[in-house]
Amino acid sequence: MQKFWTYLLASPTVISAIILCMSPGAWAEEVAATNELQVNNNQQEVMSQVTSVSQLSDVQPGDWAFQALQSLVERYGCIAGYPNGTFRGNRALSRYEFAAGLNSCLDRVNELIATATGGETTKQDVAKIQKLQEEFATELATLKGRVGAVEARTAELEAHQFSTTTKLNGEVVIAVAGVVSGKNVNGVNVNKNAVLGDRVRLNLDTSFTGKDLLRTRLQASNLDPFSNNATFTPEGDFRFAAGDSKNAVGIDALLYQFPLGKKTTVVLEANAGAVDDFTDTINPYLDGDGGSGAVSHFGTRNPIYYLVNGAGIGLKHDFNKNLQLSLGYLANSPNNPQPGNGLFDGAYGGIAQLTIKPTNKFTVGLTYINAYNNSFFANGSGGSNNANTLLQTSSSNSYGVETSFQLSPKFVIGGWAGLTKAQILSAPRGDAEIWNYAVTLALPDLGKKGNVAGIVVGMEPKVTSVSSSVGTKDPDTSLHIEGFYQYKLSDNISITPAVIWLTAPDHDNTNSDVVIGALRTTFSF
Repeated sequence: MQKFWTYLLASPTVISAIILCMSPGAWAEEVAATNELQVNNNQQEVMSQVTSVSQLSDVQPGDWAFQALQSLVERYGCIAGYPNGTFRGNRALSRYEFAAGLNSCLDRVNELIATATGGETTKQDVAKIQKLQEEFATELATLKGRVGAVEARTAELEAHQFSTTTKLNGEVVIAVAGVVSGKNVNGVNVNKNAVLGDRVRLNLDTSFTGKDLLRTRLQASNLDPFSNNATFTPEGDFRFAAGDSKNAVGIDALLYQFPLGKKTTVVLEANAGAVDDFTDTINPYLDGDGGSGAVSHFGTRNPIYYLVNGAGIGLKHDFNKNLQLSLGYLANSPNNPQPGNGLFDGAYGGIAQLTIKPTNKFTVGLTYINAYNNSFFANGSGGSNNANTLLQTSSSNSYGVETSFQLSPKFVIGGWAGLTKAQILSAPRGDAEIWNYAVTLALPDLGKKGNVAGIVVGMEPKVTSVSSSVGTKDPDTSLHIEGFYQYKLSDNISITPAVIWLTAPDHDNTNSDVVIGALRTTFSF
């Protein structure tokens, strides 16, 4: 008898009955009498016990709970309707009504138990239940133990976890690099000593809603770009050469990203902001920000993107899966109140880009950038490139086209072209035009899944025309030829040998070609 009671209460149908008693139509007769007869004073209007769900005029076969309600009415008979023949399944439920309805259903269950003890079928069912309980007693006990162990382990993890809202991820780049051959742009033989440097990044990614992101990046590095002390041109500088801070730890990127509606994302940049935080640079497999893909600034992305850096705001809006708009404004010295600095009185860069994806394999970017006193590679180069020198005292408008086309899963071709028109603001004033372009090739999964081989051939920023009062255009054309092979040792370690060949550095044939080599090892976690 007791086991049969347990069986009934454990039955999903009976549990459903108790849950549906919370629905405003699942009342016993006394509930209907209490709520309706106080108004009508006519007990003859109380609807008798419902024996068919069809007696409830507002319950339709298409309702989500129709089958459950039908089963409860026809098998257990513990559902009553309102005097007007309605169930009112969407009305709110009071605690008194819930208690009365639950009591009615339990009374009905007791009746079923009392009448079922004499039924042969019910006795057979109880015997089957008992047999199943005995047969699987060991498995149930084992499962109970496992559940208990999981609960204990979960409690331990929750008690000792770093944070409920913050995740830690990082990247460590260690590289051996050096100039293999050539002279610097001053005509002096380059010191060919190999160097060992690193860049360490730790990201604390915090989410408060599950859809937003607060990123605090800690960075340490000890490798200066070669333009500062070897080649004296920003051409060929490494993307991972973040400057020699003697590996002192400081805050690098600091941003907060959150959704604004379903299709718009806003990014607030407080420090070391860059366009790739909110803009697709359309250079897949090569733009790994120095930690993966291409090793150089130039090979990573179109140089005009480097005109936008600092602190400010960016946003991206997806019109649909094929069209995205990115907008952004970043100031270089927003924390300095002195004249010629701050958010709007100092150097800045503003970007607008349409990213078009006609297909999943083909992407085109149309980019416009307005910048003031901002030069290419401003965050990583102290070189004497003619284009950089002109842009440091100018107001410029840049136009770019970037493309990527995946011909097959293991063959991706792309490239870009960029034009910068500058107005030199310092005396003597004048105008200048600066061009750059590149063709890129990526071979994903070459030799092993996760590997990437890449080739970049292009022209770094070159002054093609300039007012005579300002200076002279670059006399010749320098080519940047870069090749790398990123080999995946494990899910967290990759090693990348790379070579950069610069012809006529600084776009001057009197400068001898320079060959730079690097062996980059990246640890990610």
